[in-house]
Amino acid sequence: MSMSLTPQQIRIFRFVRNYRNSKGYSPTMQEIANELGVSKVTVFEHVEALIEKGALVRTPNKARSLEIATDAELPDERANEHELPLIGRIAAGHPVEKYEQSETLRLDTIFGTRLGQRGNLFALQVDGMSMRDEGILDGDYVIVEQRNVARNGERVVALLPGGETTLKTFFKERDGTFRLQPANPEFEPIIVKECVIQGVVVGVLRRYQRN
Repeated sequence: MSMSLTPQQIRIFRFVRNYRNSKGYSPTMQEIANELGVSKVTVFEHVEALIEKGALVRTPNKARSLEIATDAELPDERANEHELPLIGRIAAGHPVEKYEQSETLRLDTIFGTRLGQRGNLFALQVDGMSMRDEGILDGDYVIVEQRNVARNGERVVALLPGGETTLKTFFKERDGTFRLQPANPEFEPIIVKECVIQGVVVGVLRRYQRN
């Protein structure tokens, strides 16, 4: 569903979408206001308009409940079906704080028309060598299918309790803990009692430097 939005509404829509992809939950009205450099009242008015236009949905009386409506898309993104949001870097060494980055990565020449049949994909650039033995190297781009569940042995983007994100192989242990296993003996596995799965890796892209 393509919508007619004002430039400010488009900025809010993209910020909410990228924030959710990056952190796993929605921004507050104040955080949106800080990002746009406007008052919270102005943000509230735009958010209400976005809800009325069917771009966002919100659960009443619940904090951080803004979500992107199913099938909502921006007018200028309809022509770019094969362009994924490049939302930042992902730690493949020691976990680091995630940051937002507004870029895109075109994949139409690689995945062809089949890309449009997949849902909710995004790209991350790998920072570190902890997944080296899985063939995922520093500087690679991982293509991630956004979902919140994973099977043992899948390579995942995981949000840790401290707010950091990391790329590791996922295992749920018998004692109820989660093991995020690197693919490099120089790195220790991360054992946590809880983590939020933000997506599962479905592909890797690598760009080689030319002399």
